[in-house]
Amino acid sequence: MRIKHLLIYSCLTIFTIAGCSKKDDTPVTYKISEDFENGRKASYAAKTDTLITGIWNFEDALVGNQAGDLKNGLRSARLRTGKITMNFDVSGLKTIYISHGKFGKDANATWQLLISTDGGTTFNPLGAEIQESNTTLVTDSFQIDVKGKVRFQIQKTSPTTRVNIDDITFKGTGESGIVLGKPKPETNPGDGGENPNPGPASRDLVVGPDAQPLTGDDSNAFLGNPSDASTLTPENYLLDMRYYMQSYSSSRGIPNWVSWHIDAKSLVKGTERLDNFASYTGLPAAFYKVLNSSYTGSGFDRGHNCPSGDRVTSKEANGATFFMNNMIPQAPNNNQKTWEGLESYLRAQVTSGNEVYIIMGSYGTGGVGSSGTMTTTIDNGKVTVPGYVWKVALIIPEGNGDMQRVSNATRVIAINTPNINTVDFDWKKYIVTVSDIEKATGHKLLSNLPQGIQDALKIKKDTGN
Repeated sequence: MRIKHLLIYSCLTIFTIAGCSKKDDTPVTYKISEDFENGRKASYAAKTDTLITGIWNFEDALVGNQAGDLKNGLRSARLRTGKITMNFDVSGLKTIYISHGKFGKDANATWQLLISTDGGTTFNPLGAEIQESNTTLVTDSFQIDVKGKVRFQIQKTSPTTRVNIDDITFKGTGESGIVLGKPKPETNPGDGGENPNPGPASRDLVVGPDAQPLTGDDSNAFLGNPSDASTLTPENYLLDMRYYMQSYSSSRGIPNWVSWHIDAKSLVKGTERLDNFASYTGLPAAFYKVLNSSYTGSGFDRGHNCPSGDRVTSKEANGATFFMNNMIPQAPNNNQKTWEGLESYLRAQVTSGNEVYIIMGSYGTGGVGSSGTMTTTIDNGKVTVPGYVWKVALIIPEGNGDMQRVSNATRVIAINTPNINTVDFDWKKYIVTVSDIEKATGHKLLSNLPQGIQDALKIKKDTGN
């Protein structure tokens, strides 16, 4: 920990507070942390976000999850020229700890901690500006002696360069006044299935000009058809959803696998997350139609195969990811922590100048959701809970003539996780080989690549770095 900023405010001289209460010899202490892991604010536009500690206001600031963001976990706040402000008070505070550092390779910066004792009407600087030159997160502590309620604001004071703020910890005595909450259901990656978004029971696929090409570079079928799916087999039914391709199992009510492509064009934001879960009208009439409410009360997320975050260019693209034929019953921590971490990592590879071809699937029967008990099916036996969830991602530099540019040296990441809520949040701990996944599933992955390259890539085990 760096040198502490000891900033003691007397209740008699600085703040207008009627008297100082006698110190309790055996005070009840609290320690509450805001880690930004539940934040979903992805743009710099001014907007509030509901975090675990309460509502925060972000101005020219966001919750970052890119490779350049310094963070403990998956997310941290990122300030450009703006500020983040608590929209709630904390009582009995003695010390506030703030972890911070500069974003990526940005130049040094400055920021200021401010305090309010009047419910956010006015904020006053708390000590000197912080000179930000840290390339790893460091923690400063600010000690305060205030008998009333306070709230804080962190203000960026230098232009252009960005800083990360993470793990703001409040430590004090008595009742803090903070009621720890839960992530907003409508902004969770899968929302636990507990609060299904109202909307149409079913809808049609609407295809916009941003859909991936049918064949060749950038197509969703670029890596092949792992299970030889066709429209003749209900348990291995081929669906081209234009924004992704999949093999669907009628009896299991979930995909066998889903494949898609992302590049820089895919991540140009043209819409907010829609959350318009619905059945797809294009499924054969004999297939059971899984509803947007089918996961309610199950303890499992409506876990995307092709993620919402990979299809943000239009309402058509994002809406396609919310069809229930793109979902599996996924343990909440598996979905929101482990898999979200990998998804964010792959998107960061794209923003670093690459494009990624992805195949994801699941197999087996029986998972453990938030209820803590093994579950084999939900929705009165209509939807199978898979035992394992896997993904293969082939990463190449942005360019053209993709098939000719894939070689024995091309990077391939393969992971296979148990579908349980006690899964480790670090996806790197589940790295396997493509060959391992083939053995578990019976699929033939990367089948469109030349045989020699297939053989070389399937036995590679990535480091995750």
